[in-house]
Amino acid sequence: MKTDMQLKTDVIDELAWDPAINAAGIGVMVKDGVVTLTGHLDSFAEKHAVEKAVRRVAGVRGIALELDVKLAAEHKRSDSEIAQAAVAALRLNSLVPEGKVQIEVENGWVTLTGEVDWSYQLARAEQCIRPLTGVRGLYNRITIKTRASGQDIGAQITAALTRQAMREAKHITVEVEGGVVTLWGHVHSLAEREAAVGAAFSAHGVSRVVDKLQVDV
Repeated sequence: MKTDMQLKTDVIDELAWDPAINAAGIGVMVKDGVVTLTGHLDSFAEKHAVEKAVRRVAGVRGIALELDVKLAAEHKRSDSEIAQAAVAALRLNSLVPEGKVQIEVENGWVTLTGEVDWSYQLARAEQCIRPLTGVRGLYNRITIKTRASGQDIGAQITAALTRQAMREAKHITVEVEGGVVTLWGHVHSLAEREAAVGAAFSAHGVSRVVDKLQVDV
């Protein structure tokens, strides 16, 4: 098991190694395996890159992102310009169903609403918006149609976890209420936790995943 100091060093090194991140303005604190990041970033895309980088580090049990996006002058756009760019990005992506996602922009924050059939469509809509110039943050409030019974959804998820050779699949409990799935149990890393949540979210009819998994390192 890594000490907090070792974990902090690894996180700092990982941030410095990623070319998409300017690590100079990011502060890193670690307590009991939970990493807290502070500072200011130039874009929302960079904030997402920071989160992905920290998740790659073995031993991280949790992440707190206390990072502000302060756009450089050349990155600033009006809400109208951002909305137009967002509409175009969604329209050009073949995996986002046309006319199913609506966009609102306020002070650089984009809100996505609407209803889609699959979780990958929800995720892809978010991926379209994240790298757009001028975006300071994103609220994804798209919902997913629920078509399967809770029992069917639970069986799909359990089968997926087993099929994907999750080490702790037999120790993960899946609870389903409507289209909301709650995962309980223990995993060995954030990567395993992400994989379990991803498997649950991919089941047909899942509208939301509540992650109650604990990372044991």
